[in-house]
Amino acid sequence: MDKIKISELKENADNTVLLRGWVQGARSSGKLIFLLLRDGSGSCQCIVEAGAEEAFAEAEKLSLESSVEIEGRVKLDERAPSGAELSVHRVKPIHVAEDYPISRKAHGVDFLMQHRHLWLRSERQTAIMRIRHSIIRAVRDFFDGNGFTLIDTPIITPDAAEGAGTLFALDYFGEEAYLAQTGQLYLESAAMALGKVYCFGPTFRAEKSKTRRHLTEFWMVEPELAFAELPDLLELAEDMTTSILARVLEKHRDDLAMLGRDASRLEAVKKPFPRLSYSEAVELLQSDKTREKLEEEMARDRERLQRWRDELKDLEQRIKQPMKKWKLAKAEERISELGREIGKLEVDLENRPQHIADAAAFEWGRDLGGDEETIISNQFDRPVFITEYPCGAKAFYMKRSPEDPRVVLNLDMLAPEGYGEIIGGSQREDDLDLLMERIESEGMDPENYQWYLDLRRFGSVPHGGYGLGIERMVAWVCGLHHVRETIPFPRLMGRMYP
Repeated sequence: MDKIKISELKENADNTVLLRGWVQGARSSGKLIFLLLRDGSGSCQCIVEAGAEEAFAEAEKLSLESSVEIEGRVKLDERAPSGAELSVHRVKPIHVAEDYPISRKAHGVDFLMQHRHLWLRSERQTAIMRIRHSIIRAVRDFFDGNGFTLIDTPIITPDAAEGAGTLFALDYFGEEAYLAQTGQLYLESAAMALGKVYCFGPTFRAEKSKTRRHLTEFWMVEPELAFAELPDLLELAEDMTTSILARVLEKHRDDLAMLGRDASRLEAVKKPFPRLSYSEAVELLQSDKTREKLEEEMARDRERLQRWRDELKDLEQRIKQPMKKWKLAKAEERISELGREIGKLEVDLENRPQHIADAAAFEWGRDLGGDEETIISNQFDRPVFITEYPCGAKAFYMKRSPEDPRVVLNLDMLAPEGYGEIIGGSQREDDLDLLMERIESEGMDPENYQWYLDLRRFGSVPHGGYGLGIERMVAWVCGLHHVRETIPFPRLMGRMYP
């Protein structure tokens, strides 16, 4: 008998197979027990008939999340979660679980985060983790297949790269050191040796932010290229992004559907991506046309909020009437979902008028924040590049534009549907004197950066790179509201358990 994964069921139609997994759900009609089994590759329905007395008796013992071995015959059924179901001959409990704390009833975010080690088992979370895996694999395949060499950069560093205010300090054998904000500075030295390089690892920002886009520990891939200028970086980021989306659409249609993600939004992402200068982006924010569009969107969202409230009220009345257990569970699940969505939209609509007013009053010279990025990215059906930000709003290592020294040759790539920045990068300053001038103007000690300045003393060339935040990419691809679901064990301000 073959031991297979649930994802392989359709290939084994009419065969007798062995599955091992966990009980994700169970219901009984008296003569039939329906077990929903999960094994990490997918879920399937296993039907145990009362006539199979021993199997039926063992199935009756199983509680939610019990581990079990099940033997049965595969029957194709397109209505089933995996396209097939199992007619069960034998049930062997491996471990009968205690009362499982996470049920179909409504659970708050704090409760779910406190039980993240168990919440990961849910169908939604496993779908997200599978997509995350494919995104990471696609990133590595893209760079490995395009002549880049992987370089492992330090996690413990002596100085800041992205601003001293967001550093996690630690004691390094009596010396002050920090957790890395980026591998970029070290990666630049490797680019001068190998030409095309990238690093991929955890990065840390002690940013006291509780927005839906921020984590204190996240994963980032950073390519760096010698003999490259800003147009080269734009093209590389564009190719990488479309390569990632192609992989997800190829492998994860079912997972996207389970998450309620409209795959057509991802299919619409084609090259070339729109390009705006920072100055053009400011004009877009300030325009009457943008204000009118935002007010129309707000009116549509108010109508959507009322529809949700009406649906919630109807469901709350219906569950007071007698109904089958499975229908009650489904209704309670929808009530929970509506409650979360209504709460988010209410807060959003409450803040929206101020965001519209702030956009109209946005002043040239400020860095774009999350609200501005959301407004801009909502105007497009694919990622948009914003380039040439004001010098004072960006890091010391970014090269000034020869045409306009007020701005730097940088890029931010904003994902559509309001997801904002997922890629940030620049052409690096390759002139020793100009880089020294910028370091000193920032109040930084040049002695701490002599090794970095050496790259401009010995064979300096035009070069640049960018960073892609994996968690933000996962959030956009999966259509998630908050990045806390994009990583197995998120580290947030005020949360480090489990």
